[in-house]
Amino acid sequence: MRKREADGHARSLPHSHSTKPGFRSPHSRVPSTGCSLVLASGDPSVPPVHVAAACRKPPVASARRGYGRTGGEMGTEAGEPSSLLSLSAAFSYGIASMAMVFVNKAILMQYVHSMTLLTLQQIATALIIHFGQVLGVSKRKDFSIATGRKLLPVSIFYNANVAFALASLKGVNIPMYIAIKRLTPLAVLVAGCLRGKGKPPTQVSLSVICTATGVLIAALGDFSFDLYGYSMALISVFFQVTMYLILVEKSGAEDGLSSVELMFYNSVLSLPFLFFIIIATGEFPYSLSVLSEKTASLTFSLILVISLVMGIFLNFTMFWCTIVNSALTTTIVGVLKGVGSTTLGFVLLGGVEVHTLNIIGLVINTFGGVWYSYAKYMQKRKTPRKIASDVEAHPHK
Repeated sequence: MRKREADGHARSLPHSHSTKPGFRSPHSRVPSTGCSLVLASGDPSVPPVHVAAACRKPPVASARRGYGRTGGEMGTEAGEPSSLLSLSAAFSYGIASMAMVFVNKAILMQYVHSMTLLTLQQIATALIIHFGQVLGVSKRKDFSIATGRKLLPVSIFYNANVAFALASLKGVNIPMYIAIKRLTPLAVLVAGCLRGKGKPPTQVSLSVICTATGVLIAALGDFSFDLYGYSMALISVFFQVTMYLILVEKSGAEDGLSSVELMFYNSVLSLPFLFFIIIATGEFPYSLSVLSEKTASLTFSLILVISLVMGIFLNFTMFWCTIVNSALTTTIVGVLKGVGSTTLGFVLLGGVEVHTLNIIGLVINTFGGVWYSYAKYMQKRKTPRKIASDVEAHPHK
């Protein structure tokens, strides 16, 4: 009997991991390389849901070699996204996020009804995903009421984040909008302290203080200062980091949902909420009549279509980056893409009236954002992989 038990234990060693309390196998991370590759390649022949479900189970024959040939080539460790995949997700989110700011600013300069715009973006997202499924371009499992209930808070916080961001863009210029959004690491650290994650490293704390100081100095030199716009941007920061990113990361991982499925659930769940808002505020139906008049312009129509498409692409890349990497990576990418956006914001869409204080503050703010990203990168490298636990690490591990 003892010999059988010993043999059985020996056979299980290549597939087992530490059983110490608090340790979880890297294979339990969802989504893994497999399900993310389906989304990255757009291969309609493999259902993302099935792959995601399979990723939840530890592989039997390739625990240390990756998922066969595909896993071995794309990832260095089973269950862990490859460097190329992680970089692709982060880069895609950065480009989409940068472009979306300018597209939304351009359309809001001509069409001020931001909640109607958000509603149209969500309708477009749901319809495109639905018809993509009908045409066989993408696959997802049927809508589940139980899953919808779990993801309802995610949808609410997402739409609150975007709604306040759009509202702020109506009164805040792009460089200052980006500077305020760089306060997201501060919100992350505060949320981490409230959750008992402990005191962050000195460099992280100093970089966050530097970023916040830059915002204050830049605001003093902002000729177009708009208190309402600033308030909307700050509230958007709160919803984006302290609630939304962490909820998306946790819900997507626990339910084994792909990025496409998360997008679809988010769009469907948000529509009742958005319809209620635009009706209660009186924005509808007047906003539709204005929209009808505006679409007579070819330029406006083109910007509107781009806005709807970019909204879908941004949703996808944000969900994808958060799940494949972490909330930390999504936050860092958001900070880094702001460097280019800030520079372009001074010259595009009418430009910005500059002031010495404004320039100094934005430089300090940008430096703080880059410093923060570097500090978090170094912290990540120094922390052992299996026990890494910081403010923005996966909460479900």
